[in-house]
Parts: sequence; C-alpha cells; structure tokens
Amino acid sequence: MSLFRILKSYWETLTRPSRYFSLAFLTMGGFIAGIIFWGGFNTALEITNTEKFCISCHEMRDNVYAELKSTIHYTNRSGVRATCPDCHVPHNWTDKIARKMQASKEVWGKIFGTISTREKFLEKRFELASHEWARLEANDSLECRNCHDFTYMDFTQQSPRAADHHERLLGTGEKTCIDCHKGIAHQLPDMAQKN
Repeated sequence: MSLFRILKSYWETLTRPSRYFSLAFLTMGGFIAGIIFWGGFNTALEITNTEKFCISCHEMRDNVYAELKSTIHYTNRSGVRATCPDCHVPHNWTDKIARKMQASKEVWGKIFGTISTREKFLEKRFELASHEWARLEANDSLECRNCHDFTYMDFTQQSPRAADHHERLLGTGEKTCIDCHKGIAHQLPDMAQKN
C-alpha cells in the first residue's frame, strides 16, 4: 500500500462522520473543552490559594489570622510578608493538589461548625496544630524552606544559640524547622493536651 493511500485512508477516517460529527471535529472539540476545563480548574485553584479566600470564613479571620498579624511573618523591616498559602500550601503542583484534597476536611468542619466559636476552636486547637506539625515534619518543612534556605543563612547575623542549632541540627537533617519553631506564626495550643 502506498503512502498516499495510507494518508488518504486516515484522512477519510478523520473527516467521515461517526454518527453526526467527524472524528476530527470531536477531537478538536475535546481538545478545546480540555483547555477550557484546565483553565477553569487552575483559576479556581489559584482563587483558593489567596489570603483573602482563607480569611473569608470567620473561624480563620478571628482566630489564627488575628494572631498572625502580631508576628514577624506579617510585619517586618524588609516588607516581605508571608500569607496563609505561603506556609500552608506547597508550591509544587502535585503537592499542592494533595494538600487541597487534605484541606477538604476543613470544609466539612466549616459546614458542621466544629470550630465555629472561639471556645470550640480552642478546644480543638491542639488537634489541629498536631495535624499541621505532623504534615510539616513529614515533608521536611517544605513550605518553610520555600523562603528560608539553609544554604543561604548567615549565621553571623543570628544569635549564638540559633546559629549553633541551625549548624548542628538543620545541616545534618536531624531536625526540621517545625521541630523548634512551633508557634512561630500562631499561638501554641495548650500543650498539656499532648500527654
């Protein structure tokens, strides 16, 4: 069979209606629909990755966001500010999707009001913080390291104690950021619940 006949056969398959539409039309339609879906999905993903979205529910705005405002992550001499997604959502796309799936439990909590008042929030605070600490320990404090890179730390600008800990512990991989810096951006829960 000649190359011309093979190409002609493929062309006829592509342009012949399957029932009502040609395969080429269905393929192009699927491609365009895929682009629209992907664009819509990423747009929705980015909207949910903003501080404005995070604090749109009063549980976050009145509790953890209010605490963040008094920390160096919110206001500092350099003017660089960490927002909710910077610390709680990984930057890598696959890790981000996995985190969004985990966060769907928070929607459940919102619907059923498990932390709808300050009292309920404080009651569950240790449990919520423990989940977040475990996540950060498991990923070697990935979100912290998106901004704070061990290899660029200037130990001469740190207190002797901090410099010693960073050199000894972080450099060896023995510890991760969250091991020492729990409560750096939010108040610590009642640690008596730990036992």
